[in-house]
Parts: sequence; C-alpha cells; structure tokens
Amino acid sequence: MHDRQGGHGGRVMTGERGAELLRGGGGSHRATFLELFLDVVFVFAFTRVSQRLITDVATGGERLPLELAQTLFLLLALWMVWSLTAWATSHYDPEQPPIQAVMIGSMFGSLVMAVSVPDAYGAHGLSFAAGYVAIQLGRSIYLTVALRRHFQRHLSSRIVVWSAVSAVPWLVGGLVGEDARLLCWGVALAIDYLGLVIGWPVPRLGRASATAWTVTGEHLAERYQQFTIIALGEMIFVAGVGFSGSDFTLLRWIALVDAFATTVLLWRIYFHRAGSVLVEAVAEARQPARLGRSATWTHLTMIAGIVTAAVGYEVAIAEPAGHADVVRVAAIVGGPALFVVGRARFEYEVFGRVSPSRVIGLLLLVLGVPLLSRLPLLGIAAGVTAVLTGMAVADALRARGRAPERPASPM
Repeated sequence: MHDRQGGHGGRVMTGERGAELLRGGGGSHRATFLELFLDVVFVFAFTRVSQRLITDVATGGERLPLELAQTLFLLLALWMVWSLTAWATSHYDPEQPPIQAVMIGSMFGSLVMAVSVPDAYGAHGLSFAAGYVAIQLGRSIYLTVALRRHFQRHLSSRIVVWSAVSAVPWLVGGLVGEDARLLCWGVALAIDYLGLVIGWPVPRLGRASATAWTVTGEHLAERYQQFTIIALGEMIFVAGVGFSGSDFTLLRWIALVDAFATTVLLWRIYFHRAGSVLVEAVAEARQPARLGRSATWTHLTMIAGIVTAAVGYEVAIAEPAGHADVVRVAAIVGGPALFVVGRARFEYEVFGRVSPSRVIGLLLLVLGVPLLSRLPLLGIAAGVTAVLTGMAVADALRARGRAPERPASPM
C-alpha cells in the first residue's frame, strides 16, 4: 500500500503534498477556533433534538416507542458526524486550507441536518438525509483526492465505499413514508456504525486497524471534553427556555434551581477525576486510537443521558406538581442513570477501575424508581439530585488528603 520513496519523482512529490495534510509532531494540539465554531452548530442541533424529544414525551400515545426511536436515530446520525469530524481533525492538520474546507462543509451540512430535525420524518426527511450523506461521503472523497498518492488515502477511501453503500438507504428513506423511513435509516445507521466498529473493510485493502488512525491524543481528548460541555450547556438552555415561557411560581423556581444543580453535579462527576485527566490518559496510552475509539461509545452514552435528563427536567419545570407517569419517570431518572453507566465505563477506560459510588448511585436510581414514582415530578427530580450529590460528595471524600490519581488505562 505504501508508495515507495524510490522511482518516479512525480509520485514522491504528490505523496509529499498529501503528507502536508497530516498532523506533524510539532504543531499545536489544541482545538482550533474553527472547530469551536463547528460546535456552535451542534449546540443548535442538540436543542432541536431535545425539543423533539420533549414533544414526544408530552404527546405520548401508542406511537411513543416509534417516536423515541426516531429521535434516537437523529441523535445517532448527528453524533456520527461530529465524532468522525473530531477524528479527522485529530488525524489531519486543521490549519491546512483543504482540511478547513472540510470543516466548513461539515458545518453547513450539520446546519442543514439541524434545521431538518423537527420534521425529519415528515417533509424535511430528504434534506436531513442529504445533509448527512453530503458530509460523510463528501468528506471522504475530498480527503482521498487531496491526499494524492500518500498511503493514508486508503483510510479515507475505505470510508468512501461504506458511506456510498449507506447513502442508498439514507436517501431512499428520505423519499418514503414515515415508518418506512425509520426502517431505511435504521439500516443506514447500522451500516455506518458497523463500519466504524470493524474498520470499514473493503476487498484488497482489508480493514483499517485502530493504529491506522495516527491521532493526536491530546486533541481528541480535548474535543470529547468540549462536546460534553456543549451537552451540559444545552441542558441549561432547555431548562432556561422552559422556565422563561411559564409563570414564575415558587415550585417552578425550585425546579429550575434543581435542574441547575443537577447540571453542575453532572459536570462535577464527569470531570472528577477521569474527565480532567482524559488528555493525559490518551496521550500516555500505548494505543491512543484504541482508547479514543472506546471513549467514543462511552461519551455517546453520557451525551444521550444528558439529553434525556434535559428533557426530564424541562418537564419537571413545566409541571412541578404533575403526575409521574412511566414516560416522565423514565426521562427524569433514566437520563442521569444512563449518564452514570457511561461514566462508570469511562472511569474504567482511564483508571482501570470503577468507584463504588458509581455502582451504588446507579442501584439507588434504578431500585428507587418504585418509591420515586409515588412523588410529584419535582419530588422525583429532587430525589435524583440527592443521589448525584451523594456521588459527588463520595468523590470529594475519596480524594481528600491524597495525591491526584494518575491515569492507568488498561488499553
């Protein structure tokens, strides 16, 4: 696969021009302003997903499971776009104009997807699918061409093949009816995520191993941290919008304070201490790409938990004394519980262990559902906040008087 250094000078020159797009060892490992600009689009995209999920929970009915599956597929599509873009800017040099062009194109495509989210299973299905396909397929084709004869082009060319295959159900799904669209997009997402898991194997080229992604560990870890902050910020945004559109009653004020406290606790639990040393953990890992790939799934789990929690607390703000049905309890309790599951796995990735407080807190959330279900929505939210507070306090007590723990990733 590798181009030989001997032989024709033209081949060497084109390989060198392709190599300029790859990250070198001496450049800055920090996220660029353009990458942060991309994140602004995803703040908007997350609010669209949350608002759609709020509508699903409020509407209920027999089609609720299908509605929730629809929203989940949209979230998975957006996460795939963001995560592969983050991996690309950790593998390629984001200061190079061709890579900046990729970023700008991804930004606009993500905006198209975001504005299409509310009616993605209605009139705007094709625009959502077209935005997704344009990003995934366009990015890979562009990089394959830009890398010229450099051997790293085989990484993006593998993704071209898989993205072209998944583009068919994506675009067909944008043209068919609602239920058929869900099926088509489910198949498309299965193809895309399977390719990510097994390394996009294609005939003759084989599959891309984890080591094929020569990522800048510090940069990739920082991007995960930034995206978690985006999700937490979206949680505050959803709570603030929900509160500002209602009467400022005492119970709603208490619910707003509780939502804010929960957001702070999720931030505290994430960054203490695995989240704060993720950069070091990835940089010191024997296979940074392997740890980075594993962290992709744990962060997806935590992000899904945060988005669900945002919906649950918005519902509690809107109706603090409201009835606790199954769906609302699932949102208020299930979101933080899902976050804790992802956070426990994240802790194992960084330190090779899981704190007892994670297990105890998760058990309290799950086993406490029958008791919490008897309370009004504000009472359920307060109960969840109490459990998260206990986890944060346990973390602080465990760290008191001890030297900061160093990462010891089993990966």
